[in-house]
Amino acid sequence: HPTAMNYCSHCGAPVSLKVPPGDNLPRHVCDRCGTIHYQNPKVVVGALATWDDKILMCKRAIEPRYGCWTLPAGFMENNETCGAGAIRETLEEAGARIELGPMFSFVDLPHISQIHIIYRARVLDLDFKPGEESLEAVLMTEAQIPWDEIAFRSVTYTLKAFFEDRRRGQFDLHTTSLSIPVPDTYR
Repeated sequence: HPTAMNYCSHCGAPVSLKVPPGDNLPRHVCDRCGTIHYQNPKVVVGALATWDDKILMCKRAIEPRYGCWTLPAGFMENNETCGAGAIRETLEEAGARIELGPMFSFVDLPHISQIHIIYRARVLDLDFKPGEESLEAVLMTEAQIPWDEIAFRSVTYTLKAFFEDRRRGQFDLHTTSLSIPVPDTYR
């Protein structure tokens, strides 16, 4: 379902939701200039950055999920690679400089039109502090992870896959699709 749009960002005229010729999905189309406004998924990039046996975690200072824990991650910017975005977001949210490793998890979230891409990384030094979007930025061992306070299911998925891979001594690329959770009353 497209997000509501009222006016064309190209000329300012009203838009209508309709299927353009040659397309098969409804799009916002400008009634004056004919510009078709495509709305596509957002890409979230981040890092699972380690120092010895610990992982860099951030406590969120913003909604959604204020006060919950997450890996440093955020929306990719235009004109940036996924990896560069993961490095930037880790610096912004945790004040941490990292060396990026391989992509580790790729999570489709079709119900919110997002894709979450997390890279393995190495924290370069201990001179870090939380950025504006974080209340805390700390290194945690597996035993210290507050599983009931993790902000997003994609982060829980990524952390569990990481600890399992680390135990068996081989890191793979993990992919999944997470849909809307079904309330217990409907199971």
